[in-house]
Amino acid sequence: MNIDETMDFINSFSKSGKAITDLSRARGLMERVGNPEKQLKFIHVAGTNGKGSTVEYISNALIRSGFRTGQFTSPFITHYADRIRINGREIDEESLCEIAETVKNAADSRDYSQFEITMAIAMLWYVREKCDIVVLEVGIGGLLDCTNVIPSPVASVITSISLDHTAILGDTVEKIAVQKAGIVKENSAVVLSMYNKKSVGEIVGKAASEKGSLLIQPDADAFEILGISAEGSRFRYCGREYTAAMIGRWQCVNAVTAIEVCRYIRSCGFDVSEDNIAKSIETSRVKARVQFIGGNPPVIVDGGHNPDGVENVISFVRGIKCIAAVMGMVDSKDYESSVRRVAQYCDVIYTVDGFAYNCIPAEKLAETAGRYTLSDACTTLGEAVGKAKKYACENSGTVLVCGSLYLASEYLNNTEL
Repeated sequence: MNIDETMDFINSFSKSGKAITDLSRARGLMERVGNPEKQLKFIHVAGTNGKGSTVEYISNALIRSGFRTGQFTSPFITHYADRIRINGREIDEESLCEIAETVKNAADSRDYSQFEITMAIAMLWYVREKCDIVVLEVGIGGLLDCTNVIPSPVASVITSISLDHTAILGDTVEKIAVQKAGIVKENSAVVLSMYNKKSVGEIVGKAASEKGSLLIQPDADAFEILGISAEGSRFRYCGREYTAAMIGRWQCVNAVTAIEVCRYIRSCGFDVSEDNIAKSIETSRVKARVQFIGGNPPVIVDGGHNPDGVENVISFVRGIKCIAAVMGMVDSKDYESSVRRVAQYCDVIYTVDGFAYNCIPAEKLAETAGRYTLSDACTTLGEAVGKAKKYACENSGTVLVCGSLYLASEYLNNTEL
């Protein structure tokens, strides 16, 4: 298949696939392509927020230490191939097409999800390219996520847990935690990020105990934020100072999680030095995670779309004079509370739709935002960005593009904006 045929094949499957109650469908697909997951070692990362950044920190520390490292993230940020990487290099077009044809020949049902098909492609590529280890991000949840077909990983990782995907995972943090803790497996360890609710810790601890898995939690008393600016974030952990290229308090928390993962896997044969861990934190970046783009005016792009994700970007922008926001959200998210929180720190919000099939109409979003600040519904992203930049320039301010990773992706992909 050529690249157009390959993408037509992948896109012929729905995003979620037919509803499931177990992992038999994903296991069946893996069996039909030769069970590549059984030939690989993994670090398995779940959580509501912080997964992508934590994957990047861990991966880059491994890469710097000489390990051939697969990276699997969800969803893609700007284009399909950016979710499947080895040592930072995306899957090449020729390999993608060849392996997709193998998966196509093995796919015996239309019930599969795009994510299951993508995972099969990725696993086959990682085996072909002889990866030493794969840092694997969960799609949604954990227990019933197709990535959970892997054997016991070197380590499991659970980042911040909060409310998101409640229709699928449950309407309380505790119900969601049960789903996330489903990735804990035998003869392994699980690292749980700081500042999760006590009840989350109890649920993950119980899962670890039942599986005979070691529970590791960072020492919050040994953690201190030293400073956060547009240039990055500085923090101290266990007596050592670190500088993170990524911006925000939660990026420091994610970095501490990665530190503990890397320290644990050192005991499993992956010799990752403290200096390589620190250098990874200093250099790792993920697009659309409080991404600061300098210019006149400067622009901050963030894909946070749930309450905790919104709080992360707010914690950075609350000290900035004059924010002109471009905001769009999808109807599966708690848009009212997100708009209310963002609006408290914005002089004006220009709302948009059209960047995803289930966008909140721009007029509806503007009506909500208008209860708290100036708002204006725009017909295109270009119009919204143009108005926001004009307002920011006239008032020595900053533009914030936020509300959805789909919106952030469209902005980053549009070089004319």
